[in-house]
Amino acid sequence: MAAPVSGVSKPAVTSFQKKTRSKLISIAGTRPSVQNGQLLVSTGVTSLDYLLGGGLAVGTVLLIEEDRYDSYSRMILKYFLAEGVVCRHELFVASAQDNPDDILQELPSPILDDIAMHKPVEQPRLPSEPQDSLDAMKIAWRYQNLPKVQTALASSSRFGHYYDVSKTMEPEIRQAAKCHRFYLPEHPTQSSPTHSTMLESYSELLKSLQEVIYREGFDLATPMSNSRNILRIGLHSLGSALWGDDLCCHDSPRNSHALTTFLYGLRALLRSSLSVAVVTVPSHLIQDRALMGRVTRLCDNAIALESFKGCERETNPLYKDYHGLLHVRQIPHLNCLASQLPDHKDLAFKLKRKQFTIERLHLPPDLSETVSRVSRGELAGAHTVASACGSSTSGNKHLDF
Repeated sequence: MAAPVSGVSKPAVTSFQKKTRSKLISIAGTRPSVQNGQLLVSTGVTSLDYLLGGGLAVGTVLLIEEDRYDSYSRMILKYFLAEGVVCRHELFVASAQDNPDDILQELPSPILDDIAMHKPVEQPRLPSEPQDSLDAMKIAWRYQNLPKVQTALASSSRFGHYYDVSKTMEPEIRQAAKCHRFYLPEHPTQSSPTHSTMLESYSELLKSLQEVIYREGFDLATPMSNSRNILRIGLHSLGSALWGDDLCCHDSPRNSHALTTFLYGLRALLRSSLSVAVVTVPSHLIQDRALMGRVTRLCDNAIALESFKGCERETNPLYKDYHGLLHVRQIPHLNCLASQLPDHKDLAFKLKRKQFTIERLHLPPDLSETVSRVSRGELAGAHTVASACGSSTSGNKHLDF
């Protein structure tokens, strides 16, 4: 009698699960950071994105300490807003001096043709040309084989767009983006009878910003949808007297906690929303450096612009290729114990005919004929002075040179 055929055995049930990556939010104009997985947006300046670790993290604040004439800090703010227009992000622009519409009309024009950004390749010269022999005579032998200093700041992968500052953005492109405006003269404020640490102007700004975040669906508490977007916030010249703040007017301001209290509320809003902010502050007018340090620490990223305009460095030939210095005050620590610091601390910026760039500060060697050379007369005079000093200090001792 044949043995009964056993059925097919079932696979054993285990608790092993294949590890899969968490689903990231896919929004136009964003990408995840390769360092900490944070969602990044571009500032519009590719070299500034490189300094910040690949871009500006969503939910953070970038503080820009203005230069004395508010020329270059205002330009970075316009780059940031122009990148939002091209990426179809929503904008929130607040100002107490200029109407937000005037700021939007000054946005630089995007360059859609990438060929225009490539520098022309120089044709190699023959070694027999006199220019090469002249350079070889000027440069010391120990420096000839060293590689050239790479001044440009750029990453291997492109992020963001390029812009032409000599042209303004076309109205059709600018009007396609949704923009929310806050112009302080259009929001009359009244002095509150109760004592408050926040100025009425900052309170109205924070309330308007909160309404936009909740009404337009940027709050993370709202259900996820395929039409999620980023809100780019540009706040111009906070802390100035036009906002009703006296930080720039007195050594001991009465409203010393107004700006810091506002930044506390701003960070709380950004941490729970798909928003990113750029704030400019006239730090050169604030006398209390301890207060400025607290303002810096309340922001995630902080840079300072030091313009050469109106100072002696403007006519110094060593800085002829640059328009100012850039100082990195603070880099964020997001989802990591230590952030990636810039590999070069000496940074400078310059405004070319069509582009604003940040580069490594590299001063060329002084190759003039009189550098590091002492004439025989000066050398003889130095020996005479040394002999006189030696005879006066050693009494009867005689020193032979």
